Amino acid sequence: MTSVLYDTPGPKAKARNWIYTAGFLVLFALAAWWILSVMADKHQLDADKWSPFVTDDRIWTTYLLPGLVETLKAGAIAMVIALPLGALLGMGRLSDHSWVRVPVGVVVEFFRAIPVLMLMMFGYAFFVQFVPAVSSDFRPVYAVVTGLVLYNSSVIAEIVRAGVQSLPRGQTDAAKAIGMRKGQTMVYVLIPQAVTAMLPALVSQLVVILKDTALGGSLLGLTDLLAANRQVSANYSNTIATLVVVALIYIAVNFALTSFASWLEGRLRKSKKSTGTVVGAADVNDMATGNNSAGA
Repeated sequence: MTSVLYDTPGPKAKARNWIYTAGFLVLFALAAWWILSVMADKHQLDADKWSPFVTDDRIWTTYLLPGLVETLKAGAIAMVIALPLGALLGMGRLSDHSWVRVPVGVVVEFFRAIPVLMLMMFGYAFFVQFVPAVSSDFRPVYAVVTGLVLYNSSVIAEIVRAGVQSLPRGQTDAAKAIGMRKGQTMVYVLIPQAVTAMLPALVSQLVVILKDTALGGSLLGLTDLLAANRQVSANYSNTIATLVVVALIYIAVNFALTSFASWLEGRLRKSKKSTGTVVGAADVNDMATGNNSAGA
């Protein structure tokens, strides 16, 4: 029995897969044992390194939770701006007019090719030189959000373009047959259908946005969750333990985001039983009336 992607393994192949899995688990266990042994030799597993996270609530109220709030704030602002901006750039890249498509393509490819950290640094320098009204306390947030928006909106634009182009050509042809303009076809027919296909890639990019805020905490002075690591380590002398806890917090937040996205994707797929147009009859009549009025 075969599928589209691979042949179903037979008895021997299944046995080999079990052997490979067992071998990997053994190697993983040995590597974990070696790492823990080294940490124990360096006194990194001593109780005094880890107990403050349970016994001293100041670690959370003074350092970690405020840093998490700053991380979520910078990430949320960047997401709110980058998502609609990326959608607009993506639609611009699909425009039939070269005077729209070409400049938008240049902008997208330019910012997509520059490392996000460099964009943050350029943003910081820009606010220092040309926007003195932004105080030094808020400048790191502005710089981080600027870099995240410029880079990720360009990536989201490519996700939108690929998602729309993945739809069957008949969707566009059917919209044209009932008199819809290109903009109406994009907004009412193509984008709503492409959202479900784009959602996994979009969520992955949102996770990237949230993680990349750590660049600002590391190099630009943003008081985010990663920056809180240095403060905790300086006060409690437990760098490894703090990094582990910070990493677990990042994992928990990103897992919550991806879990919500998976739930949302399931709801969207259930609500769309077919890939037909999602424009209702009343919407078609309204658009047809608008087209006739414009023609008159």
